[in-house]
Amino acid sequence: MMLLDFIPAYNQEVLQYVKRWQEDSMGSSPTQSGDIGTITNLICKCHKNSCDHGFWDGDKNDGECIALMHSELSEALEALRNGDEAAVAEELADLCILVFVYCGARDIDLELAIEQKMEYNKTRPYKHGKKF
Repeated sequence: MMLLDFIPAYNQEVLQYVKRWQEDSMGSSPTQSGDIGTITNLICKCHKNSCDHGFWDGDKNDGECIALMHSELSEALEALRNGDEAAVAEELADLCILVFVYCGARDIDLELAIEQKMEYNKTRPYKHGKKF
């Protein structure tokens, strides 16, 4: 199966990068070549796996998706309260997977959004004027 077979239509730029990578005779991965970043690559993999295992058979309710993400954070908190560091990491991984699957299904360019938000945050005052 080709990478293009499971990438949602994020945007034409990403699809062009993937196509160029597939046609590259050197065979380097998008991440290695710098064309597609790690987050976008993980979104593709997570969304494909979710679809392959029946977790994204049809259109999902956005509220339900966000609630499932929240539940993983709650599970991470409970693991933290119990002192189970491995379980904390596992629950945070579950959270990231759910976020990535959602972004894949909704054509959200999370990598770009993170980069833009980080740039914006550089312009904000210390603690954004808050106590914590």
